[in-house]
Amino acid sequence: MPGKPAPATARQAQANGKTAGSEPAGQALFAERAPHSALLAQRGLFAGPSGLVSKDLYAEVLGGAVTRERERITLEPAARVSGNTYFGRFPAAYWQRWTHVDAVTVTATVTGSGRLALRASDPDGVPRTVTVHDAREADGAEVALTAPIDKFLDGGALWLDLETEAGQRLAVSDVRWTVEPPDRIRPTAVTICTMNRADDCLGNLKALADSLPALETLDAIYVADQGTDTVDSREGFAEVAERLGDRLHYLKQPNLGGAGGFTRGLYEVAGNTRTEHANVLFMDDDVLLEPDLVIRLTAFSNRVVHPVIVGGQMLNLLHPDQLHVGAEYAHLNALEPGKPVPHSLSTADLLGVDEETGKPNRQERRVDAEYNGWWSCLIPYEVVREIGYPLPFFFQWDDAEYSYRARKHGFPTVTLPGAGVWHADFHWKDWDEWHRYFNLRNSIITAALHSPFDLNLLTRVLLAQVVRYLLGMQYGLTATLIKAVEDFLEGPEILHDGGAAAMREIREIRTRYPETKRHPATDVPGIATADLTIHNTAPRPFLQRFYLAKTIVDRIAGRHKHALGMIPHDDSTWWHVSQFATAVVTDASQEGVRVRRYDRQLMFDLAKRAARVLNRLRKEGRAVQAQYHRAMPQLTSRENWTRLYGL
Repeated sequence: MPGKPAPATARQAQANGKTAGSEPAGQALFAERAPHSALLAQRGLFAGPSGLVSKDLYAEVLGGAVTRERERITLEPAARVSGNTYFGRFPAAYWQRWTHVDAVTVTATVTGSGRLALRASDPDGVPRTVTVHDAREADGAEVALTAPIDKFLDGGALWLDLETEAGQRLAVSDVRWTVEPPDRIRPTAVTICTMNRADDCLGNLKALADSLPALETLDAIYVADQGTDTVDSREGFAEVAERLGDRLHYLKQPNLGGAGGFTRGLYEVAGNTRTEHANVLFMDDDVLLEPDLVIRLTAFSNRVVHPVIVGGQMLNLLHPDQLHVGAEYAHLNALEPGKPVPHSLSTADLLGVDEETGKPNRQERRVDAEYNGWWSCLIPYEVVREIGYPLPFFFQWDDAEYSYRARKHGFPTVTLPGAGVWHADFHWKDWDEWHRYFNLRNSIITAALHSPFDLNLLTRVLLAQVVRYLLGMQYGLTATLIKAVEDFLEGPEILHDGGAAAMREIREIRTRYPETKRHPATDVPGIATADLTIHNTAPRPFLQRFYLAKTIVDRIAGRHKHALGMIPHDDSTWWHVSQFATAVVTDASQEGVRVRRYDRQLMFDLAKRAARVLNRLRKEGRAVQAQYHRAMPQLTSRENWTRLYGL
């Protein structure tokens, strides 16, 4: 990959009144370096980065009076604290499976008297004690406990427990989990893609600045700003740019979606490094960041036997104790992303217990992911050199496609437990939005590239969606699906501009369908609020195929059980909504309602259009698949992204 001049730092760019400049031609920003000490694998923290986050995710108080601060904890007499928590655990199973490391050492600064115990679990979660240290009237002493990483291949973790007896008081701070360093440390660049979320992005830059002393492998932070409400317009930007110094590179570019924003980090690193070993860590702009994520992902990447994509986990921002999924895969041919792999936690309360087993919700079993979302995901430079850049998908499925492509070339994806960020809960985002176009179109392209691409199965899947949408009076969503399939059949040329035109077009198409618009529940157009009463759904029909056939006949005949009803989002199934002539349905965001009105002629028109395009897909799909395969090298090339960025 040919190099290019590096962009100016944010500080330089502001001083020059520019958003990007250049450093001396050929100057490399990234270089491997010799380690100066043990490699920091993670910090032992006792409270989160925000008051919104429960401290129990870091250290659980089992008894007595305890004061928990970010990097310090104080136990009063007769107190017990366990680090067997989401952020407190060291994922030993993953380190044994993927790295050369055979031991980990926990160091801490200790004052007072009490016991420090390094404990471990097995694949079933059964705990055992590895080693202990009894402190006696210590005065800022450094304590070190070491555990072999040798009995964790199928699962298990390590953690630190603390305890005082009557009359004892113990303070522990600066807890560090360290491992033997590699011969050379890989440099890392964080890349944040942002679009009109200036305050969120600035908050994460401040969080990184606050943790800089511990982020020893972090060489650069790229911010790809694609919005009109820009990050550099905020009052606090100059200060955080000053604190981050030459590490921060603030770039403004055309809106190319998440794919274009994240790829910019890969593009810049590839153009500004002379080493073959570097990392690019993708991070969403709207996450609540745990800065220790950077330490955990980069340390793991520095010690793996062979380069792997290392993913962080997503915790739900509106429910901070809840893990989205432990590790996931996609059923590509059925267009189903986000499937939890077997034995993986899914929508799990990390402070609760499994209802079936009664055991705490902890990821004891080691599981293998097939891809990782780009809310936080580290990609080694070797992967880019071997397989090229992401496809210009705009957004949706770019992360899955890239991981499946990398997997074909021998680069698996590892989702690392305990490395997490908080991201907006997916199930609070309504499916009936313009971005569904990209989800559908890109999922079909990904299936064409990386699955058997069984066209009979694919058309059945899409036909089932069409039927559900039409029965549920989601005409705009049906049109969105039709457009997605039509554009897939246009071939690779649809990706030429990176998705900007498609975004504008699908938004315009959806304005033609009234049910795609959200309204306040107190101001529903054409309906008196007093006329709205809640209609809850019945259970899923027992003879579902028979019920579906009957419902289709009723819809064609224009027969409705109810004229009007208000339906909660969780009850808005096709078999329930299809009983109404007009249904006022709560939006998934819980911020308003959508009004779905039966339109017999529109239903017929869309059904005919859908039948035609799905028939085309069945007949033409194999030839179009070949077009995408042929176009892949050009679409994922540096030259293509240079053109898209206008550089």
